Amino acid sequence: MTNNIHIQVDDDEQFEKMKELKDKYGLTSKGLLVQGMKRVEEGEL
Repeated sequence: MTNNIHIQVDDDEQFEKMKELKDKYGLTSKGLLVQGMKRVEEGEL
């Protein structure tokens, strides 16, 4: 089974920042989300 997540960003600046991070670290959108989840779980907010 495949689950999907739709994310709506607030503005172009937020979208571009996410895109830059993906490119910088060689991540997919899924990878960026997973890395963010790990940081939250580790209490690194």
